[in-house]
Amino acid sequence: MSEESPESRSAAEKDGDNARAAAAAERTDGADETDAVEEETAGENGPESPTAEEPESALVSRVAEFDETLAEDVAALEARLAAAEEDLEERDDRIEELESALKRSKADFKNYKKRAKKRQEEIRERATEDFVGRIVSVRDNLVRALDQDEDADIRPGVESTLEEFDRILEEENVEAIEPESGSDVDPTRHEVLMRVDDEEPEGTVADVYRPGYEMAGAVVREAQVTVSTGEGSDDEPSTDGDSEA
Repeated sequence: MSEESPESRSAAEKDGDNARAAAAAERTDGADETDAVEEETAGENGPESPTAEEPESALVSRVAEFDETLAEDVAALEARLAAAEEDLEERDDRIEELESALKRSKADFKNYKKRAKKRQEEIRERATEDFVGRIVSVRDNLVRALDQDEDADIRPGVESTLEEFDRILEEENVEAIEPESGSDVDPTRHEVLMRVDDEEPEGTVADVYRPGYEMAGAVVREAQVTVSTGEGSDDEPSTDGDSEA
């Protein structure tokens, strides 16, 4: 075999290198065309998604979470509303109790004022009755003084004083209780001292020993009277005990 020269080997190597480079370029162009076709196809069909069911499942989950949250919020609002209604009802009951208590207090105070006024009137009447009772006792003494000494020098003064007493009693609406002989005995206005033989009907007033007095219809002092037995006599009057004996 003949040996090749260095120049021949060098040319052959160059040819081989060129052939390999051309094949590589061809492969690269083919790959680029394939990639371009795939990109075009992907552009037409849109981006790939893992599956079609995954977005719908996520939406359902979000809706379920929203419904649950909404239900919790509604339940909380309903609880607050119920608590507010209960509190309002309690306040209404309390207001009703206070109004009722106020009405009772007003009624009690009104009744208290009436009782206090009535009590004051009663105290005033009793005080006036006590005063009138003392006054009429003094009047009795003046009357007795006039009866005992008709010619005394002091008679005009006593009569004047007696007239003044009567004027005061009249101003205080005080009237004398002096039943007529033969009139019926009134236990509420007459005090029976004794039974006497008299021409008046039995059980009626024979005589007035001491006049009584009444003020505004209330008896201040009962009139002291004697009661007739119905038998006329000039004898001394007898007591109930003597007549029964």
